Amino acid sequence: MIVDLLKEPWPWYVSGPLIGISVPLLLIFGNKMLGISSSLRHACAAIAPFNIQFLKYNWKSEMWNLFFVLGVFIGGFVGGVLLNNHEPVQISQETISDIKSLGINSFDGLVPSDLFNWETVFSLKGFVILVIGGFMIGFGTRYAGGCTSGHAIMGLSSLQWPSLVAVIFFFIGGLLMTHIFTPVIYSWFN
Repeated sequence: MIVDLLKEPWPWYVSGPLIGISVPLLLIFGNKMLGISSSLRHACAAIAPFNIQFLKYNWKSEMWNLFFVLGVFIGGFVGGVLLNNHEPVQISQETISDIKSLGINSFDGLVPSDLFNWETVFSLKGFVILVIGGFMIGFGTRYAGGCTSGHAIMGLSSLQWPSLVAVIFFFIGGLLMTHIFTPVIYSWFN
């Protein structure tokens, strides 16, 4: 019975408060900041043999964050592989028709296999969308001083002005990318 419960998507009124509870707990137990992108810095500081000033700090004091990221990977594996109910992700029909208009027609897994496969990765389309897009996300994360989850969950809840500005521009960028740039980019390759 518990496995069946774990295989189904959890409603927002369960998962949302669980995420919300994590913020005051982090603040109560040591004013720690939660974010995935900062963990990359901690990992690089732990293993980088280079003499880079940006990586010279006491990364061991943030070791808990590395365990958090490890838990995210393990949880993703458990949820995506071990507890996978092999049903397509449930999205609205309007979204499906919008995605189909871009030439993506496979909705049989967690991600569209039309886009996320080895053949596409080694094509010009895959390079532009996955490699350049991934680089831009990484650069933007570093430039903004954190990722969307770090700014939106932890930064906003601790009333940080830079996080509010970052989240506003994340939304603007997401809307521009969804409604303007993605259709243009896909039209080049179809």
